[in-house]
Amino acid sequence: MWRDPALRPLSHQHQHGLALTVVLQRALQADASPQTVRRLAEDVLRMWQVELAGHFQVEEELLFPAVREALAEPGLLDALIGEHRRIERLVDALRAEPTAEGLAELASLLAQHIRAEERSLFQQIQQALTPEAIADLGARLDAAVAKLCPVTSGLPWQEPPR
Repeated sequence: MWRDPALRPLSHQHQHGLALTVVLQRALQADASPQTVRRLAEDVLRMWQVELAGHFQVEEELLFPAVREALAEPGLLDALIGEHRRIERLVDALRAEPTAEGLAELASLLAQHIRAEERSLFQQIQQALTPEAIADLGARLDAAVAKLCPVTSGLPWQEPPR
């Protein structure tokens, strides 16, 4: 699917998120032991800190307000924000008490959420905004992602190099 360069930083983070969901699902199918669940929860918490929390902030503080008026379905943004809150609650629950069920629910919701943004929201943005407006938005997204999500290469759930 073609993605406007302005949206690529967020799309790249979406790829990281989808990779995490696949890792979670496969690992839980292979071994849902308490040790594996703890390790996977640590991976989720690391990715949350490194990329997901900042990603949500960029979307909610910059992207969503910038495009709300132009969208054919502005209610989609409210649904996506609601999913952000559900994902945050799942991350908090995993921080307090990691469970295989919590990891599976997070993986499912995160995958569904990312696909909605990629297939619906980003498509609407590309259709609704002028090339100039989307280029301006892209410059602001680049700056916000660089500030709020400093580690955006490699597998984000791995420890950053020291």
